[in-house]
Amino acid sequence: MANMKYSRQRAAIKDYLEHTLEHPTADTVYLQVRKEFPNISLGTVYRNLNLLAEMGEAIKISTPDGGDRFDGRVDPHYHVVCRSCGKVYDLTFEEQQAQSITELANQQFEGTIDSHTTLFYGICGDCEEQLNQSQEEDSH
Repeated sequence: MANMKYSRQRAAIKDYLEHTLEHPTADTVYLQVRKEFPNISLGTVYRNLNLLAEMGEAIKISTPDGGDRFDGRVDPHYHVVCRSCGKVYDLTFEEQQAQSITELANQQFEGTIDSHTTLFYGICGDCEEQLNQSQEEDSH
């Protein structure tokens, strides 16, 4: 890719992603970056998020509800989506464990798999706790 012109807005978007664990949507990034750049448009945020993902400076996570999430942590890791609240959480495996998944997939595929992404689904601890409290209240 050709050298990209520096953009203060893009730098602010990247900085926000690098300092949050929330895996925000573009709308959330827009609301945060707008504090520093009141005239920034949602379209500019979307374009820059997608550009950062294409450049490998962010990860784009497509979730089942159709809303893409973004992650400033670009080292190899996995994500889990809570089916109840929709939050996205990081999961980190040892490199050898991740490589084992690729090797297992290669055994089932005619060709060569050189990487993978995986999205897990479950119920987060906070939602489980709320569910358990609700069930306890219902049983009384």
